[in-house]
Amino acid sequence: MWPIIRIIVSVFIVFETAFAGLFNGIAMMPVEMPEPVVGEYTQYVDPFIGTGGTPWACGMLSPAACTPFGAVRLGSDTSFIGGAYIFKTNTSGYYYEHGHIKGFSHSRLSGTGAEDYQIFRVTPTVGNSKVDILPYSHKNEVAAPGYYAVHLKSVDCLVELTADDHTGVHRYTFGNSKDARLFIDVTSTAGNYGSDSGFAEYDPETGLITGGSVIYAAFSSRYDGLPVYFAAKADKEIKSFEVTGDSSDLGVDINFGNIKDDSVELKLAVSFVSVENAKLNLEAETGDLDFDGVRNKAVENWDENLSEIKVKSSDEEIMRVFYTALYHSMIMPTDFTDVNGEYLGFDKKVHVADGYTYRSDMSLWDTCRDTHSLYTLIEPEIQNDCLNSLVEMTKIGGSIPRWPMGAGYASSMHGDPTNIMITESYLKGFRDFDVETLYKYMKNSSENSVNRSGRNFIKEYNEYGYIPDDLANGEESVSFTLEYAWEDNAIAVLAEQLGYTEDVERYSEKAMYYKNLFNPETKYFQARNSDGTFVWNFSPYITAFYDAVMIKKFASCYSEGSARQWRWSAIHDIDGMIELFGSEEYFVSELNKFMQDASLNRAAIDPSHGFWIGNQHDIHTPYLFANAGRPDLTQKWVRWTLSERFSDDINGLDGNDDGGTLSSWYVFSAMGFYPLAGSDKYWLGSPNLDSAEIALGNGKTLKVTAHNQGKKNVYVESIRLNGVELDGCYITHDQLMGGGELEFTMANKAK
Repeated sequence: MWPIIRIIVSVFIVFETAFAGLFNGIAMMPVEMPEPVVGEYTQYVDPFIGTGGTPWACGMLSPAACTPFGAVRLGSDTSFIGGAYIFKTNTSGYYYEHGHIKGFSHSRLSGTGAEDYQIFRVTPTVGNSKVDILPYSHKNEVAAPGYYAVHLKSVDCLVELTADDHTGVHRYTFGNSKDARLFIDVTSTAGNYGSDSGFAEYDPETGLITGGSVIYAAFSSRYDGLPVYFAAKADKEIKSFEVTGDSSDLGVDINFGNIKDDSVELKLAVSFVSVENAKLNLEAETGDLDFDGVRNKAVENWDENLSEIKVKSSDEEIMRVFYTALYHSMIMPTDFTDVNGEYLGFDKKVHVADGYTYRSDMSLWDTCRDTHSLYTLIEPEIQNDCLNSLVEMTKIGGSIPRWPMGAGYASSMHGDPTNIMITESYLKGFRDFDVETLYKYMKNSSENSVNRSGRNFIKEYNEYGYIPDDLANGEESVSFTLEYAWEDNAIAVLAEQLGYTEDVERYSEKAMYYKNLFNPETKYFQARNSDGTFVWNFSPYITAFYDAVMIKKFASCYSEGSARQWRWSAIHDIDGMIELFGSEEYFVSELNKFMQDASLNRAAIDPSHGFWIGNQHDIHTPYLFANAGRPDLTQKWVRWTLSERFSDDINGLDGNDDGGTLSSWYVFSAMGFYPLAGSDKYWLGSPNLDSAEIALGNGKTLKVTAHNQGKKNVYVESIRLNGVELDGCYITHDQLMGGGELEFTMANKAK
């Protein structure tokens, strides 16, 4: 039934898109749009990649204007005809298949499955027209890093948007207006969620418009709401100003009079601390700069960040996909610190970040697998910010967050994935954070039930050495057990680094609990009851998505996937996992079948039970062949994934990007190596780039060269680091950070 429901929704979307296109999009005459300002590297970024396709399998991305790791992501909020809301068509607020725009809000989560932010939505209108959704055409829409523009025919208005870290800058050029107006929805938020405590006022002496509200969206509602504030100023005289609605549905209607063929610029800064801080952000970031000045600054910032990896390829699509992926990896985590150093903590009190920038919005169940690994290479300051922010969150909240969003625990997904990121960072030489505090809380979560962001059924896990399915009522018992073992291994590794010998023994033992759910008869990790028996209703070909609508539960013990997709999850003990299969040959055979059973199309309506890079539990699987003596199959399937599961289309990703996770997979794999999460190792793969020059975080440079690289030359004859041939599956972080040249010699046949 679940695939049928998805097909029905997809058919609805197709018809809505066709209708919107016929009457509101394609039928619109194109207008001459501004050319975006781009730099040497931003020229390759296409912000529309990953903004469309099958809703539940799309990238959940937005072309919103933003700066690297900023707080403001200013862009279109789109909708179906009549403003109809379809659950999670795109949680970022922008869905390419929509034909209408509700307005332009100032932030959003990037690539996630959750709808939040979308604060202070601005909508243009003219005359006495009421504020309403507006039809638009992709023919009259452009975007580039730090810039978005669309022409709205129904109000004859060119909308241009740009941003600094905490400030969105709008430019509205009205072609034929009497009473050109901007409406600021003070209580706007994402999806069908709500806000309260809205307020707004206008000071005619200073020209400042200020206000705020408390939003209760998908994640922010989980911790009693997120206060948001703004300060805004226009560069044109305000003829009239009206506050409309009440505290749960508040807006301000600003009338600029007749400004035909002229533009009005609106600067709007946000803060999560206070109106006063929003004013400070506004002045410090944009000051005397006009729209063009802010846009040029944003482009320069993006070009500088993207230049940290300078790649070459004769394939223009690869260049676009690579730099767009690198761009997407740098949208979150969010800068939650105002220009005066203040931020809103998990206790809803104001704190000051000393020596670092406090950051939030970390999709750690996803990003611990590769995105933070990318930061350890090229963005050590960002990684250090994240570690120090997690320390402060933990001290206040009482447990380590696995999905900190805004000023609280979103607690999405399960377990302690942050353990993986913390241990990996420490192994890679990060020391400028309070590791002892985090280590204490890592242990506590493994032993006790903790509030907000701990482990489900931890008492049962510790008593039985796995989570009994009957005691967990079937709730993801297998996935929980597998990931708890991985996270306990991270504790053991960190304990060894810190010199806690007894803890090493304790958590090394717990790291092996994953084996307790491996059924030697089926060679799968299966649900097991408290009496030791494996559950009868097992099928490796049914996913948890089907179980959502089935009477009989076959896969509820797996999180967002199938037994096949969770079969390869013990990456902290790969040799031990392979041994469970009985032989390397059988392991390779089963893994190869799994890869072959990937869906026929990228971002498919039903990704099925085979390899699905669009969800994170099996994102690493192409690299496991190398551990079983078949690096040629790693090379083959990595290159297949690079070419078949990424593109420069609107459905250019195979699933939700989840804070840059899929994008980071591409960035690493395109360069020929990929992190073994929780360690200081990287698998060696097969690059699809001709060369890459990586500006490492320690000031050194690593050049990656792929000799004879081409579409058919996917196999690796040899790998040399600074002239010395490498042997084995891995290269270490220290080897990479030493700089020099990493050379791949490619061929069209396996070695």
